[in-house]
Amino acid sequence: MKPTGTDPRILSLAAEVAKSPEQNVPVILLKLKEIINNTPLGSSELKKIKQDIYCYDLIQYCLLVLSQDCSRIQGGWTTISQLTQILSHCCVGLEPGEDAEEFYNELLPSAAENFLVLGRRLQTCFINAAKGEEKDELLHSFQIVTDSLFWLLGGHVQLIQNVLQSDHFLHLLQTDNVQIGSTVMTMLQNILQINSGDLLRIEGKTLHSILDEVVFKLLSTPSPDIRSTATKLLLLMTESHQEILILLRLSACYKGLRSLLNKYEPGTEFSQELGQLIALLTPKVYQEVEEQKLHQAACLIQAYWKGFQTRKRLKKLPSAVITLQRSFRSKRTKILLKLNKQKEEEHCRLQLQLQRQRAMRLSRELRLSMLEIVHPGQVEKYNREIEEKSALIIQKHWRGYRERKNFRQQRPSLTEYKAAVILQRATLKFLEKCRKKKKLFAPWQGLQDLTDARRVELKQQVDDYLRRHPSSQMSDVTSRELHSQAQEQLQHYLMGRALEERAQQHREALMAQISTNIEQLMKAPSLKEAEGKEPELFLSRSRPVAAKAKQAHLTTLKHIQAPWWKKLGEEAGDEIDVPKDEFSVELGTLFIGGTKPP
Repeated sequence: MKPTGTDPRILSLAAEVAKSPEQNVPVILLKLKEIINNTPLGSSELKKIKQDIYCYDLIQYCLLVLSQDCSRIQGGWTTISQLTQILSHCCVGLEPGEDAEEFYNELLPSAAENFLVLGRRLQTCFINAAKGEEKDELLHSFQIVTDSLFWLLGGHVQLIQNVLQSDHFLHLLQTDNVQIGSTVMTMLQNILQINSGDLLRIEGKTLHSILDEVVFKLLSTPSPDIRSTATKLLLLMTESHQEILILLRLSACYKGLRSLLNKYEPGTEFSQELGQLIALLTPKVYQEVEEQKLHQAACLIQAYWKGFQTRKRLKKLPSAVITLQRSFRSKRTKILLKLNKQKEEEHCRLQLQLQRQRAMRLSRELRLSMLEIVHPGQVEKYNREIEEKSALIIQKHWRGYRERKNFRQQRPSLTEYKAAVILQRATLKFLEKCRKKKKLFAPWQGLQDLTDARRVELKQQVDDYLRRHPSSQMSDVTSRELHSQAQEQLQHYLMGRALEERAQQHREALMAQISTNIEQLMKAPSLKEAEGKEPELFLSRSRPVAAKAKQAHLTTLKHIQAPWWKKLGEEAGDEIDVPKDEFSVELGTLFIGGTKPP
């Protein structure tokens, strides 16, 4: 929501930024510096101008410009450094209002990170620059960027932890250039003077890296300015936090720090701060000279042993690197394959779900269209058919699933059975081959000659068999007689079966008549309550049957002609009452049971 009463200068500037090409936007944004400088500090007018700048997204434009390539911006690093000043001044003292969460959680951390990135780019350009004038200009721009970052952190203390944990800040601190290093160390000292409590909130690895770099600059840098700043910085850290002092005293990484500091000449410019730092690092417990010698001897042994281990490790380094690369690439390939497989499975699952939804939608549309076409009296029948079809489909799928499951369970036994069959087939073939070989290579024995006694014995056995089993041949006359007898018996059977069927039908008709009479008598009123022609219905055998048939016919007609919504709560066995006046029919002329009226 745009604020009311906006400054016309901000409105015109925002309109000009929106209409201008991209390469002219940085130069146009520099006009904000004149607007801010012409407004008194701390006044309500300045707060209003900052709110207007934020509401019209001019701060976001500044951030976008800072992330661009410097060579494409008119004015180069000078324009960039001035934009950092404008951005830091606009963010400090700004009240975002409704967008407070976005301002504090996204815009401010992004601005601090852009400042650090700009510092690293300026550091690289300053180191690679050859001319002195260009170096002076780059150094001046770098100092403006660091001052803008410090101004931003002074107005928003919660960003200090983000800055100290940033890798870009650590790279700026680890520079070997004296001028850049002095500027960064001074900025770190000023930040810790604002709020040193954030130093212990950062990760332990980052804190150790900062301490290592400060100690390294104190011991190895020849510049007195950097050593003085490093001494003051270490003194500020140790005085503010007892944990850092204990770390410098007891950690194995900082053993010998106090002895190295004692080597500096007392006549230096920072001798007072150095003396205070040495006094803080001096242990209260006296250490004997013998322990120092033992410590030095142990350090020497460790140095030789570590040197041997390092040389040995360096010899094995190529093979280890190759193994590491191979394992890394294989692991990366597996991860990529797994991710691709997961993506494919997810895609297939989504496609299947879409197909199911589409099929369900088409089924419902088809069902609704069919319900519109079907007559209201046939809706129930149609629904019953749909339910039966659905039940059949469900049963079919369930049986298929059950059979597949049984087949999977029986697959091992089937495999074993097939293997047994194959083994048996191979064994039988092998045995058959062996028998054939035996028959092939068996010696010829010839045929045995039958003797006369053997021939007489065999002939006697044949005669005995024929005598016990005479031939079954029959003459033509006997066959005709047997055929005529079979025809007579078959005709007698068929005639008897027809008579028996007629008798059975007569019995069934009598049983049905008796059942109808009994049911009609059970439902009939008493003689006292009977009116009109009701007693006449029971005078002959035909009238109860006709009454029952008429009642059943009217019931069926009434049930069929009734609308479908009246039959929703009925069941198959429910009876429907039929008015008595509908039975006004002359039953005397009906022909039932094979009799006619006189």
